Order: sequence, then C-alpha cells, then structure tokens
Amino acid sequence: MKDETEYGIGAEGQALIWNFIPWNFIEKSIRKLRQRIFRATREQKWNKVRSLMKLMLRSYFNLLVSVRRVTQRNKGKKTAGVDRELALTPQSRMRLVRTMGRHTLWKAKPTRRVYIPKPGKPGQERPLGIPTIRNRVAQAIVKNALEPCWEARFEPNSYGFRPGRSIHDAIEQCWILFAGHRRRPWILDADLKSAFDKINHEYTLNAIGQVPGRELIKQWLQAGYVESEIFHATECGVPQGGVISPTLLNVALHGLEQHLGRTYGYIRYADDRAT
Repeated sequence: MKDETEYGIGAEGQALIWNFIPWNFIEKSIRKLRQRIFRATREQKWNKVRSLMKLMLRSYFNLLVSVRRVTQRNKGKKTAGVDRELALTPQSRMRLVRTMGRHTLWKAKPTRRVYIPKPGKPGQERPLGIPTIRNRVAQAIVKNALEPCWEARFEPNSYGFRPGRSIHDAIEQCWILFAGHRRRPWILDADLKSAFDKINHEYTLNAIGQVPGRELIKQWLQAGYVESEIFHATECGVPQGGVISPTLLNVALHGLEQHLGRTYGYIRYADDRAT
C-alpha cells in the first residue's frame, strides 16, 4: 500500500479525509456485526461465531472506529505508552489508520506503569498499565469481536463494565431483590481487592477458548510493564488502562452468580461510585 504522500496527499489532505469519514454509517455497520455475533452465540452456532469474529478482526470499519475510540473518546487519549506516541490530530489519526492497515500481525509491547490517586481514599494510589497506542487500537479491534460473544453469555446480575448497563441498573435490581422479602434482609457488601491484578492468566485463556484473537490476548496478558525504565514480567493480572481489560475481568468473574445466586441474591458492579 502506498503512503498518502505518494498520492500527493499531505497533512491537510489527511485531516480532510478523517473529518469527512461517514461515522454514523460506519458505527452502525459495526453495531450490526456485533449483533450478529451476539445472536450466533445465543443460537450456539459456533462455526458462524468464529467466522463473524474473523470478519470483525479484518474489518476496515472496525479499524476506523477503534482508532477513533482510542484517540478521541477514551479518557486516556493524552497518556502515552512506552513508545511515547499519541494521535491527537486528524492527520495523525489518519496516519495511524494507514500504518495499522498495512500490518496484519500485531506485536504486544509492555505497558507503561503510572499511578493515579484513588477517589475517596487520600494518600492511596492505583496502578495503571498504559499500552502503546497501536496496542490500544488492536485491543479495541479485538474487543469488538470478543465482547458481543460474551455479552450473550454473561450473567444477568453483572453490571460492571458492560455496554448499556450502569450503576443505576444495579441499584434498581437491588431494590427489586429486597422488595421481595417481608423480613429485613441481610446484606453483605464485598469488595474484590486488586481484582485486575489477581486474574489468573491460564484460567482466563481457558475460559475464552480457541477463538480468533486468542493468541494476541495471550500476548497482552504476558507482555509485562515498564516502571522507572525497568521491565517487570506479569505472571497474573490484566493492566488497568487496557481497552480490553474490563472485558477480560468479566470473563474471569463469570460464574460467580451461578455459585452464589442459588442461595443468596447476588449483584455485581465494578465500583461503589456512580461515575
């Protein structure tokens, strides 16, 4: 594939291309493909699921919406990974699309470890692992293939990090559950300490199974992180800051309701903050 400059398309031309992309049409197409993966999973048509996931991974539209998500919509768009690269202009976003479109084999790189304050907990910090911008885009691409497959299987009372669900839905479900009891119910508020950091890699990969994109997910899990210019291996956990990490956390936690909900009402959310 030739570079834009070989066609006489300079920075202004790249910005023009980005700004005139028909986003509504493209995002609608990706939503429809996600819905097809969801329905095929519900119907247990596994060959069709694999084919549709491969289609999503190869989709140019998916590449476009993933670049847009990482470079424009995500809160961490101004935080760079170990490569120190960002894409904050239409020109740089279009160049990123072109670059990633030319490479079919992505390589996972270590994340960059940074720390942010824990809301409501003065003096405490939360570690974040920031992937490179190309890894973030690749994760967004894979997430659009993996997430609808698992959304068709996730437990109904799981509300954290799921599309179309919020803390208000979790609160409503709590009210419904409590309203069914004449006696005052016992309530246990449990917090999974360092949930992202303790995820077992082997268990998570076994749960995902042999699906398209699995080997790349394995690379991300085992990529390690860099802190103060020193590399650290990762034997467990997923980095907070990764685009696909919340989905992998939900995959790892899938099944808790089956074990607990038979005797006790069980509702799970990602945090105790309504943000």
